[in-house]
Amino acid sequence: MFEIIFLIALSLYFLQLVFFIIGASKKYSKLDVSELPFLSIVVAARNEEGNILDCIKSLDDLVYPLDKIDIIIVNDNSTDKTGELIESFIKDKPKFRTIIPKESIGNLKGKTNALANAIRIAKGEIILTTDADCIVSPTWAKTLASYFTKEVGFVGGFTTQQDNTAFQGMQAVDFIYLLTVASGAINLNKPLSCIGNNMAYRRDVYNEIGGYEGLPFSVTEDFNLLMAIHKLKKYKIIYPLDKESLVVSKPCLDWKTLYWQKKRWGVGGMASDLVGYLVMTWGYIAHVCILLLPFFFSIAALYLTLFKIIIDYFFVSPVYKKLKLRLKFFHFLAFEIYFIIYVIILPFIVLPNRKVKWKGRQF
Repeated sequence: MFEIIFLIALSLYFLQLVFFIIGASKKYSKLDVSELPFLSIVVAARNEEGNILDCIKSLDDLVYPLDKIDIIIVNDNSTDKTGELIESFIKDKPKFRTIIPKESIGNLKGKTNALANAIRIAKGEIILTTDADCIVSPTWAKTLASYFTKEVGFVGGFTTQQDNTAFQGMQAVDFIYLLTVASGAINLNKPLSCIGNNMAYRRDVYNEIGGYEGLPFSVTEDFNLLMAIHKLKKYKIIYPLDKESLVVSKPCLDWKTLYWQKKRWGVGGMASDLVGYLVMTWGYIAHVCILLLPFFFSIAALYLTLFKIIIDYFFVSPVYKKLKLRLKFFHFLAFEIYFIIYVIILPFIVLPNRKVKWKGRQF
């Protein structure tokens, strides 16, 4: 009986990944360079003195027409030297602006409020967002903006992480895995998730949903915005697998920070619909079966476990190749162990309470 349950869950899990990789592989038309729209890039930074310079230096190196770009760095009431570093770097660079949010817009808090304040003064037709702990590729803005053909309202991009150690590497593989699922689902017209450090949307579409202040507050503002645009049923939402729009973020430094990141994502994920919960269910059952393997050991169950690991490897491996990244096998194995553990325990972390700590604040 154990093997049958495992086989059913694993078969459905496998079919999901097949659909996701098909969706993630979809190609989309692009605008010509002469047609690129005016865009605004928004970065919210709170106590990021160790990261902010790398981020804004990469933004300064973007290949984009200077008369069509507006970069707003929000110093979200930092208590360290973040504000000073921003001011010093941008003082002779007219394409940059910086603000400190002076008011809370509606019921908004933290990062969402910082973004909303910046978007209110943004000049661009297209809004791009990334995070202060990220480094964007020189072609990032041009590539995301080029996908905004007439019918497109939202474009997502892939993010990886620095992976110099096994702890960092397992986080990097996790990012690629989750974003491939996000890309595949969105490109099959069923949005499940996205990532705010690499996404873009039309300013008039943002206004149409009422902005962030027009949405219920969420600790995952990116997912909240995505689903609101999807509910309009008027605009195309796409998530191309394109190495030219790749962003590299810095991983969590320790387990405590990683815990709160996963809890924040889990709390946000509770707003998923039935399809989202079904996707999570088959993976959850398959991982529980792996955890129970020592108690129900059989050769068939062992083969199914190995098959699950192989499925995951051949799911992320081609994405790594398309993004011109190197998948280190030891990091992949670390991810598999980490993946089993966090998938199983996450519901027990999220369901008792929805308290989230992030950037020195509690939500």
